[in-house]
Parts: sequence; C-alpha cells; structure tokens
Amino acid sequence: MSIKVAIVGVGNCASALVQGAYFYRDAPEDREIPGLLHVNMGGYRVKDIEFVAAFDVDANKVGKDLSEAIFTRPNNTRKFCDVPKLGVTVKKGPVMDGLGKYLKEFLTVSEEEPVDVAEELKRSGAEVVVNYLPVGSEQAVRWYAEEAIKAGCAFVNCMPVFIASDESWQKKFAEKNLPVAGDDVMSQLGATVLHKTIAKLMVDRGVRITESYQLNIGGDTDFLNMLEEARLVSKRISKTSAVQAMIPYDIPLRIGPSDYVQFLDNKKICYIYIKGEYFGGTPVQVDVKLDVWDAPNSGGVVIDVIRACKIALDRGISGPLISASAFAFKHPPQQMPYEAAKRCFEEFIEGKRER
Repeated sequence: MSIKVAIVGVGNCASALVQGAYFYRDAPEDREIPGLLHVNMGGYRVKDIEFVAAFDVDANKVGKDLSEAIFTRPNNTRKFCDVPKLGVTVKKGPVMDGLGKYLKEFLTVSEEEPVDVAEELKRSGAEVVVNYLPVGSEQAVRWYAEEAIKAGCAFVNCMPVFIASDESWQKKFAEKNLPVAGDDVMSQLGATVLHKTIAKLMVDRGVRITESYQLNIGGDTDFLNMLEEARLVSKRISKTSAVQAMIPYDIPLRIGPSDYVQFLDNKKICYIYIKGEYFGGTPVQVDVKLDVWDAPNSGGVVIDVIRACKIALDRGISGPLISASAFAFKHPPQQMPYEAAKRCFEEFIEGKRER
C-alpha cells in the first residue's frame, strides 16, 4: 500500500516532512516514536508515504530533485536524515501573491513557465496535496485548493488561509467526495498548543485569566515574510482563536510573530505570558519561554494527517476531517481541547467516528 503525496512549497516544513518520512521509514511498531500518534495508523505506516510531485517558484529549487531541493538555501532547518534521490523534479508553480515584499528581495523567481498543476497532479497519481505556501498567500492557497479538487486529491492545508474551516470550501470538497484537513498546522510542542494547554489548565483549576500574550521570533524566510503586517491577518486570527477557545470569556489577548532575527535560522523562540487571579483575588502570573526548531516540530503531525486523509479516501469520507483537524491545526472547523481532539482522532482511526 502507498500514499502518493504532492507538496506545494518546498521550504523548511517540506524538508522536515520528507526527512521524517525516511528517518522513520522502518520504525518498529512496538516502540513509541516521538511526534507520531502511531507507527501503524489504520494499516498505513510511514514507509507507505511516497512523494510524487512538488511545486515551488524559487529558481534555486525548480528543476532539482526534491531530495536536493529540500536542502537548498534559503532553507535552513536542521538536517537529520540523508534522503535518497526521489526521481521527483520540483516544478514551477504560479507566483500569484505567494511572495511578500521582503521575500521577493531574498530569492530569485524561476524564469520557467508555470506548469499545469492539476494535470501534473493527475499525471503523478497524487492522492494527497500538502500545502506549505508562505503566510499571506490568500489567492495562491485557494488556487491550489481548486487544482487539488480538479485532480481528485485530498488537501492538507498547513497554512493560515481558511479552507477546511470555511463552509464554502467544505462544500466544494464534499461535492467531489474528497477530504480536506486544516487550517494552519499546530506543532508537536509549539507555541499554540503550549499556550492552549496552560490556559485550559488555569481555567479548569478555577483561575480567572485577566490578560495574555504570545510573542514569537525566528530567523527563517517565514518570519522574514511575516514582517509584512498586512500578510498576518489570517495568521493572527488563527493563533488567537485557538487560545481564546480555551477561555470561556473574553480577555485582552495578543498573539503573533514579533520579529525576524536572521541568525536564529529555523529556530523559533516563543514567549508566553498569562496573568490571572485565584482565591481571594490573589494575583498569579505565568511566564514561559519555548525554544524549538520550527520545521521538525510539525513533521510528525503532518505525517499523521496525510495518513488520516488516505483513510478517509479509503472509507469514502469527504469534506472536513473534524477530529484530525482539531488534533493537528490551530484553526480547525471545530476547536477542541487537546485531550478531547486526540480522543476523537483515535476514534476516527479506529472507525468509531465518521470524521
């Protein structure tokens, strides 16, 4: 059995995904693997994932084998696995609004003509399309979602453009009997899931939260791109709604990228602050610093979602995957506390829950 996967945007996250698919290719089923819900998920193992197509616009990546492109600058995440030549050439996609003004100065767009993406997906036999376009690529994400539908592919939307959580897009995928998961991938142990968990714990323990913020800095092209505030509207909504959903009342809440620090490379530094009060109006304050390599933090999560999409295709399940999205994304169709999302996702895998 195989799961044929196409990647849109061959950046750091794509690098971690491809590396991880080979790093854990022969992972034993009797051992817990960091970042994977299960080694065997519904009959599908990591080694069943086969990359068959990839799209980008960077002149340094277009025309290269995917195994080489994932390690090509400006990618700067850590290398943890040697990837064999895959026989998958990175093809030129349309630029549209995929590059912000700062990112345009950082890379050279390939002069090749864009390919017919839907036809390329069909030719490759792709079953699942994973979207890693830059933040703020509103038009481009929707265009690729349409191309996935034309080609008969499931769509995993790792970016904060609302597809899986939008009713009109849910209907489009459902009408074509295709599953969709998203939006905006949530890392294994990232800023959002940590912030959500702390906030939920405080609420559950009777602490009244009065204000909170989450500030993030990093040194990859994602953070460079996010210097352009106009591209951050959906990103801020996605991250803020994920945390606010854990608090049953409104509070002053500010969440989002704060600055680009080039020497950090793909490292992400997060500062979380939560202020509240408990018995007798006594004040309490929580300050947390999280330091992670960003791209590998979501690699295992996406491997699980890819397999969930394949399970859905096998079962004839279409439209938004509610449980997988709540488990793996910041802005899913239905927000859930982490433990509830994990339980529902497990039930979906076991066939006890439709979506």
